[in-house]
Amino acid sequence: MITKTDKIWMDGELVDWDKAQVHVLTHTLHYGLGVFEGIRCYKTAEGSAIFRLDDHVERFFQSAHIFMMKIPFSKDEIRSAIIETVRINGLRECYIRPLAYIGYGSMGLYSTENPVKVSIAVWPWGAYLGDEGLENGIRIKVSSFTRHHVNSSMTRGKVCGYYVNSQLAKNEAKSCGYDEALLLDAQGYVSEGSGENIFIIRNNQIKTTPLTSILEGITRDTIIKIAGDNEITVKEECFTRDEIYISDEAFFTGTAAEITPIREVDSRTIGNGGRGEITEKLQSIFFDIVKGRNSRYDPWLTRI
Repeated sequence: MITKTDKIWMDGELVDWDKAQVHVLTHTLHYGLGVFEGIRCYKTAEGSAIFRLDDHVERFFQSAHIFMMKIPFSKDEIRSAIIETVRINGLRECYIRPLAYIGYGSMGLYSTENPVKVSIAVWPWGAYLGDEGLENGIRIKVSSFTRHHVNSSMTRGKVCGYYVNSQLAKNEAKSCGYDEALLLDAQGYVSEGSGENIFIIRNNQIKTTPLTSILEGITRDTIIKIAGDNEITVKEECFTRDEIYISDEAFFTGTAAEITPIREVDSRTIGNGGRGEITEKLQSIFFDIVKGRNSRYDPWLTRI
């Protein structure tokens, strides 16, 4: 359950949590066209800090631009609103959810006259795939559902309606006793999790799926940069599910998932069946960064 906080930012005003409401005929509720972000704020020794805020705000506006949604606020206004919403709720650590959606007005698929509305909510949220998952790894299942084809949807956008596909995959995996799903693309290559990017490690070489048909994950980009700074090569190339089966290590990345090791795929043990050495190293560096313990990456932190 979401832990209720005090205020939610809606179209320039901070309103009480229980009063942050929309009309039942809000267009996005019916047709799914809205864009959102997931951002984390971490507790550090010098106070709270939002991780890669500017990059998340930029992607938020890029998603809207792809789908011709004109956000009625500037990037600076949204950035300031996110900071203020975290501050006024008095949270030292939290998850942040900006959402731009098409509001009440006309119905039907063509709704260019409807207003674009924006909300920003924050709440405490721990490890998405569990603290045990962060330490010992999770079990995942290759889904029977295919990830969106690049010409049936535009995968650079973080769009509300796309996550129906993710819910189908996640529900299937959970019903079969797994922790998470892994989707293949329309050509049968590994794509991504229901809400995560994937990396595999084989023969001390890291691979991740190319950006052709996946979301351009900010945590994914973080890992690629961290690896490069530590002289660890990451190759972006297509690979198949059976290459994961014989990999030495594998892990998911995402704002919610952070860096979560994968210990099993389709009942095949990955590597030693736990968190691998390279995964643990990258995970440790990542948490040092977001917790403010690595000054090299301070530009990624927005202090509250």
